[in-house]
Amino acid sequence: MKIGIIGHKRIPSNEGGIEKGVEQHAIRMISRGHKVTAYNRGGHNVFGKEYDDRKFKNYKGIKIVTVPTVKGSACVPIYSFLATFHAIFSRYDVISYRASGSCAMIPLAKLFGIRCVASLHGIDSQRDKWGGFASRYLRFGEKMAATKADVCLVLSKNMKRYIKDTYGVESVLFANGVDAPTLLPPVKIKKRFGLEKDNYLLSLGRVVPEKGLHYLIEAFLQCKTNKQLIIAGGSEANSDYYKHLVEQAENDDRIKFVGFVTGDMIAELYSNAYAFILPSNLEGMANALLEAMSYGNCCLVSDIPENTEVVKDKAIIFEKGNIMQLKEKMQEILDNNEMVSLFKKQAAPYILDKYNWDKVVTQILEVYAGNIIEYEDIEASS
Repeated sequence: MKIGIIGHKRIPSNEGGIEKGVEQHAIRMISRGHKVTAYNRGGHNVFGKEYDDRKFKNYKGIKIVTVPTVKGSACVPIYSFLATFHAIFSRYDVISYRASGSCAMIPLAKLFGIRCVASLHGIDSQRDKWGGFASRYLRFGEKMAATKADVCLVLSKNMKRYIKDTYGVESVLFANGVDAPTLLPPVKIKKRFGLEKDNYLLSLGRVVPEKGLHYLIEAFLQCKTNKQLIIAGGSEANSDYYKHLVEQAENDDRIKFVGFVTGDMIAELYSNAYAFILPSNLEGMANALLEAMSYGNCCLVSDIPENTEVVKDKAIIFEKGNIMQLKEKMQEILDNNEMVSLFKKQAAPYILDKYNWDKVVTQILEVYAGNIIEYEDIEASS
């Protein structure tokens, strides 16, 4: 097939779960003989100017088309329109729209008879960083994904119910994936941050309000421990929230913000953490959670369905937004090495068996070709 992908920021990139998924999907689709074009956004990389000059026309066989954009709330609509306009005349067998913002342009592509598959990675209109026009536009894109796309893929059973209840449409469950990692000793993180194996708790991801990091910091401030809390990730456009977190933690030198990390630095952070914490209010399916478990981490997560559907009984769970319960669960982890060791032993075998990029791509290609199949059915038959 000839496939166009619209909706991510850019690849190669570590700017978010959508970007990681697009890259992993496209590479595997290329290896199976398909032709893939990814429509990157132009403009500023959210993790710093040093990444702005990384422009590609081809990456591991994937054709890259960079679409010019503007700053502000008009960025996604303009990008999505221009990318769709280009895609219409590129004669794709299918256009894969990722995230609700890009899905607003599905009716335009459908006017030209192009098969469109929407992939929703969360209820974007409910994210804390959006409001006003942006929230209304994302809600419209979500509606177009559910009602105008040939197939609407969703990442959780909770979102599948939401699409059914809101739009009366049956969506199809897919998944994120994870590769078996290579565990690394604490070399770079020791040199740069003074970190040793098991002397820190880790939270890694985008630093935005829906990740619940303000709850995490407030809870950790009340914990009795010599271990550190490491918060890794860029601030995106929400620098005010990042500054608020820094101010919240400024009187406790156990809390460190290490910023955007890549490559071996991420691997070392995952490999040597005592525990991984994800206190989110809202998720699709968190890549960071899958990765943390694949490295054999004991994980403490909020009880939103998108987390609990993933971890089942292989992680520790607290009530979303409940700071006292989060503090109590963290203290329990800090005081109980045997419990932590038990969760560590279970995490990697469980997650690597359940979430696999190759199975994901097999399912998505079937959907692109017109065969409607759920991820769980691919998993059961593999």
